[in-house]
Amino acid sequence: MSSDHAQSAERFATVTGAAARPSSVETPFLELLARGASADDYEQPVLLAHADGRPAGLIAGLEHAKALALRVRAEAEGRRRREAELSALFETAHDLAGLRDLDAVLRAIVQRARSLLGTDVAYLSLNDPARGDTCLRVTEGSVAARFQQLRPGTGEGLGGLVTQTARPYVTDDYFEDDRFQHTPTIDSGVRDEGLVAILGVPLMAGHRVVGVLFAADRRARVFEREQIALLGSFAALAAVAIDTTNLLTETRSALAGLERANEIIQDRSRVIERASDVHDRLAELVLRGGGGHDVAAAVSQVLDGIVEFTETDATPTSALEASRAEGHAVRHQDDWIAAVAVGGELLGALVLRGHPGLDPVDQRTLERAAMVTSLLLLARRSAAEAEQRVRGELLDDLLDARDRDPRLLRERASRLDADLDATHVVLAAGLDGTAADADQEAAARSRLRSAASHLAGTRHGLAAARDGGTVLLLPLDLGDTATDLARRTVGLLGAAVHEAVTVGASAPVEKPAARPDAVAAAYEEGRRCLDTLRLSGRTGDGADAEDFGFLGLLLAGDRDIGGFVERTIGQVVRYDERRGTELLHTLDAYFACGMSPARTKDDLHVHVNTVAQRLERVGRLLGEDWQEPGRALEVQLALKLRRLAGLGWR
Repeated sequence: MSSDHAQSAERFATVTGAAARPSSVETPFLELLARGASADDYEQPVLLAHADGRPAGLIAGLEHAKALALRVRAEAEGRRRREAELSALFETAHDLAGLRDLDAVLRAIVQRARSLLGTDVAYLSLNDPARGDTCLRVTEGSVAARFQQLRPGTGEGLGGLVTQTARPYVTDDYFEDDRFQHTPTIDSGVRDEGLVAILGVPLMAGHRVVGVLFAADRRARVFEREQIALLGSFAALAAVAIDTTNLLTETRSALAGLERANEIIQDRSRVIERASDVHDRLAELVLRGGGGHDVAAAVSQVLDGIVEFTETDATPTSALEASRAEGHAVRHQDDWIAAVAVGGELLGALVLRGHPGLDPVDQRTLERAAMVTSLLLLARRSAAEAEQRVRGELLDDLLDARDRDPRLLRERASRLDADLDATHVVLAAGLDGTAADADQEAAARSRLRSAASHLAGTRHGLAAARDGGTVLLLPLDLGDTATDLARRTVGLLGAAVHEAVTVGASAPVEKPAARPDAVAAAYEEGRRCLDTLRLSGRTGDGADAEDFGFLGLLLAGDRDIGGFVERTIGQVVRYDERRGTELLHTLDAYFACGMSPARTKDDLHVHVNTVAQRLERVGRLLGEDWQEPGRALEVQLALKLRRLAGLGWR
């Protein structure tokens, strides 16, 4: 071997890990993942293999391993990005809880907004009613003096559109967007700053827009709906902090100028202290990651009453819609209702019971609590959707990619608190109700997927949407059978979606991480059991193959059931189809009556000679030995299988 070739072989072995483990093409990519290499570095092992003339099979294996590693890298980067966004949001709530100076509050708002969306620039404008315009109070990442000194008039620019509509607006290309009023002054400032894509979110104090929070990039960018909703919820919490800070500022001014109005000042101080207490309690809940019921319990103590978080279907519709439209808590009989919403979606309501005479401060407290509840529910939903997606992807890999590395599958499962070395059962679940239209059917399937994902999370299993239904991989408890698990799943999913659910179960699968092919086969078995439950009229039930007796032998394997039916009674089927006769129906009644022509004629309400003639015709079609025990059993089995297949007698 030449010196150059030896050096090339040594270099390839170093990159691919061949010196340590000759058969492992994944090693170089695992090392790249471990050290956080860039995406371009993943091409190096393949390029070196080509340069050294490695076998095509090895190069193909390296290409496959590279694709898998890049997918893992992308998923890890996405998860880190989501964690960073939530961390920035919670840090913002923590900072706001301790701030009392308005300028410090505004600086924190802008800094966190820029960090939250990862934009080039962030800035905040506040309305100036005295001058009839707005001013850029704080900027972060800005480099242009003209931009920082802008004072847009009312209704001018993108901020004017946000202020007028009280809704978020986003433009992918500022200078090509004609939905808002352009002015030479604003356009010059934006051009100096080099901004292209801009997102603006209103800061609301009750139903009034007091300012606009912006996030902008110097390149074309599409802001996702989740980013807009998350920034909107952040802006709502920031508006609460601004409002509270303004109240404190007003109080300090009042104390300096109204010393003789001691009684009024003391009352105002109590109001502010109460608002500050509410703000601190709600900020603490945000930091702890509480839920709607936690917020209700905290506000109950402050308002000295009973506050409940209710679902949308348990809240008076007219009051709920009025609260969402007005942005305020509204009175309903002796209760007060504050809508909990994210964007245009209603998530529920905070209901204060038995307080018909609510003062404005307490009303605002209830409204602020509803805003914080929206933020918490949105954060929980984002986390739940991310976990649901990861669980579904892992189960899809088990079902589709049978050459997955068992070690990587175990590692991914362990991060989801699932043990793929335990015995599991594959469950195929489907809805049995009839939807009025396609939208209702899609909504029902979505509810089933959500319920299955929640069940998989609580049972340390996996769930995914598949073939118009849902598939679950759940661990089998000691002493349980697959049918027990299927029926328990029927009850849990049915109660969650309020519809009948049917579940077919596979035989237990041991160590699914090491046997992905067995998981795929088990899914097919579960699907066959699901179909058989429906065809046999057992909707809303759960079972595995053993629950069907002798039919289970056919359901548990890859059997050619159609071919068996064709070989056994195919001639009789075709004879009935051609001539419109009742030979199949007569055969079924004949066996059901113990092969007695006399009882058969009573069951069919025909003359005994008619029965005899039909059986004679069957004999000519199937052969004279069709009533022998062995042949008769095959004929009965074929009849039963054809009926389960839903083909009827014609």
